[in-house]
Amino acid sequence: MTEENNKKVIVYSTPTCMYCNMLKAYFEEKGVEYENIDVQADPERGREMVEATGQMGVPVTKIGDEYIVGFNQPVIAEKLGLS
Repeated sequence: MTEENNKKVIVYSTPTCMYCNMLKAYFEEKGVEYENIDVQADPERGREMVEATGQMGVPVTKIGDEYIVGFNQPVIAEKLGLS
């Protein structure tokens, strides 16, 4: 397991977002543990995401202290050391 795999992973998402569901399925397939934040159900956490990224859309993935906007699989895989 690489150093990156020890970083906390948070996914900001909504239940109806196709890319959010694809991202979560990808993490489940790869065995990545993550905290899911439903920004519709928890608007305070949604505001936290917008303040940190300037983005209103989801998914947004936080890996350690770094935010990745959208389901950018190559970047996410690189940050987590996934193949």
